Amino acid sequence: MKPAADPFFRAGEPPDDGAIIAVRNRPLRWLWDTFSFYLVLTILALCFSGWSMLALPLSLGLPRRMGQRLGQAAINMFFGFFLATMRGLGIARYDLSALDTLRDARGVVFVANHLALLDILLLGSRLPRTVCIIKAGLWNNPLLGGGRLAGYIRNDEAMSLTRRSAEALREGSNLLIFPEGTRQKRGQLGPFRPGFALIARQARAPVQAIFIESNSPYLSKGWPLWRRPAFPLMYRVTLGPRQHVEGRAGAFSEALRAAFLARLQAP
Repeated sequence: MKPAADPFFRAGEPPDDGAIIAVRNRPLRWLWDTFSFYLVLTILALCFSGWSMLALPLSLGLPRRMGQRLGQAAINMFFGFFLATMRGLGIARYDLSALDTLRDARGVVFVANHLALLDILLLGSRLPRTVCIIKAGLWNNPLLGGGRLAGYIRNDEAMSLTRRSAEALREGSNLLIFPEGTRQKRGQLGPFRPGFALIARQARAPVQAIFIESNSPYLSKGWPLWRRPAFPLMYRVTLGPRQHVEGRAGAFSEALRAAFLARLQAP
């Protein structure tokens, strides 16, 4: 994937990577970045585990709709706080302004490429009323209580997954899907699974393409959470057209993947 344009530089002028590296390698700057990095990871771990433990009993005691709205709002707020902390400490820069046009969207299938684990934080910080799909093997993990409260969907049997996802869309939630199914190595776009198109067609929901770009391989496939990357982390999100699924789901999926390739690998 091409590096994201840094929104703090003037349009049309790419950042001077050599100058950034020189500044970041100064001893005091390096120490600050390292301290900030492990600080935000500690904050993430404490907040994530604390909210998950609280959300688990709430998911059992609150009415379903009330719990979902509370859970989705909490995730949206927490992810936004986490990213703002990273930016405030100077270790991340991002342009997510394109997502602001989607804040009032309801019943839309959001389809994004999957660079790294931070993708869900980037998108979740700006997309309220949105649910994701959780792997069946992780569903009973108590640390994922926040997702269960928010109405996230268990990925088990295909027909059941499609039905429950379509129901969530018809009830007004948006559905965020990474059709590659897993993170890819930097610069690669994996094959798209057509399940998102089947869900969108059954729910008669539009599909909104979301393109994520970054200058960093941090938390891409094989990158451990605690391994320090180079800073600053830069991210940019842009949008493609919104469209309905016409014809075969497989053909729609392949056409959309081609659009992602054209957008993300353009010179």
